[in-house]
Amino acid sequence: MDGTVLVADDDRTIRTVLTQALTRAGCKVHATSSLTTLLRWVEEGRGDLVITDVMMPDGNGIEMIPKISQERPDLPVIVISAQNTIMTAIQANEVDAHDYLPKPFDLPELLKRAGAAMKNRKLMSSTEVVNRPAAATPRGDVLSMEGLPLVGRTPVMQELYRLIARVINSAMPVLITGESGTGKSLIARTLHDLSDRRGQPFISATSEDFRSPDGAQTLLSRVRGGTLLFDELGSYDDEAQLRAARVLDMVQDDGPRIMATAQSNLAKALAEGKLREDLYYRLGGVTLNVPALRERIDDLESLAQHFLGQAADDGAIQRKLSPEALDLVRAYSWPGNVRQLQNTLRRLTLTGVDSVISRAEMESALKSQPSAAAIGANFSGETLSEAVARHLRRYFDLHGQDLPPPGLHARILREIETPLIEISLDATGGNQARCADLLGINRNTLRKKITELEIEVSRRRKLA
Repeated sequence: MDGTVLVADDDRTIRTVLTQALTRAGCKVHATSSLTTLLRWVEEGRGDLVITDVMMPDGNGIEMIPKISQERPDLPVIVISAQNTIMTAIQANEVDAHDYLPKPFDLPELLKRAGAAMKNRKLMSSTEVVNRPAAATPRGDVLSMEGLPLVGRTPVMQELYRLIARVINSAMPVLITGESGTGKSLIARTLHDLSDRRGQPFISATSEDFRSPDGAQTLLSRVRGGTLLFDELGSYDDEAQLRAARVLDMVQDDGPRIMATAQSNLAKALAEGKLREDLYYRLGGVTLNVPALRERIDDLESLAQHFLGQAADDGAIQRKLSPEALDLVRAYSWPGNVRQLQNTLRRLTLTGVDSVISRAEMESALKSQPSAAAIGANFSGETLSEAVARHLRRYFDLHGQDLPPPGLHARILREIETPLIEISLDATGGNQARCADLLGINRNTLRKKITELEIEVSRRRKLA
């Protein structure tokens, strides 16, 4: 690898490490802690590659890229940043950065990408570069969406961020796959809200929207030139799939962008004849695989901080995890993924009074949650008794060599009784008389338990 690399970072250690590594790789290096100096070097014609941090003492590295591109359109820029959110990747992509790497970065990976960037520049320089559009300035609305809970610095999340950034304004269909609770619908909404279609409607359609013969036409008239999401495509029956395929047949060039989410393996469903071929191939333009939470354990602390802060912003007390509680969070399997983590922490902000969440509190919150054994296994034939035994073994394991606190019998009965009543109320549309009849208990007994267990009841009309 040969060429001159311009490095801008306010961290002296990073400048030293990059200078030494790039020099050993055969490059000349100019390093600075100032964006002003970096821009002067660019204007003087120095450098075959720029590597810049985002947050610098005299400005923002991403906002500097349009100036670099205007001065030297063929000069590639690699962004490195400790601001590891999806928005950083999107902003870097919007201003036409050659690449983006989060801190802490893998040095061999950075050298590999630096070499590829300079090789690509030489190939471009060998042909005439004509009318290359100037890089765009980051949009203000992008900066205003930093609150999105797409948080993570692990490699799997950073790769997802980069792919999301690249397909935001593409017209290609997008298939978003992942387990329940990973944030598939959130990603679909993010793609819409940050795209040039954000002024148009975003419609999320389930299989129920295709029950009526005119459902397809209704959806298209509502969505116009926005985004139409086929939510949880794997749950569509044959009739819904047929009508969904007809929707795609009706989409014109100026029609909506099509997206779909799916928990299940659609390729397997296709092979088994459970999914229409025309639907599968027309929706699979770009596939975004959203990792399960257990695949990104190192993101748990930052996610927990985000959700606890979010709860505080909504009026709950500000809380944080003790180191011992965080150890439990990291050891747990989180089969419900990010949604389960968010709901668990939100409950802890409502039920706790101390600023620090203790290990005992976290143990109590997790004791009725599904165990790691459920991950990736098929428990379709498991009895309720077997499931309870599995959860109890997990609960005892959390205590190591110690026994759980006294009163276990009452706590376990309460944990079983609460979801039983909640699910029964949901199934009966909140009708307490019907729910009591379903459970086989007196209505007054049900009311007493609702009060004791602090169950929220909402009446609604149950659809047939």
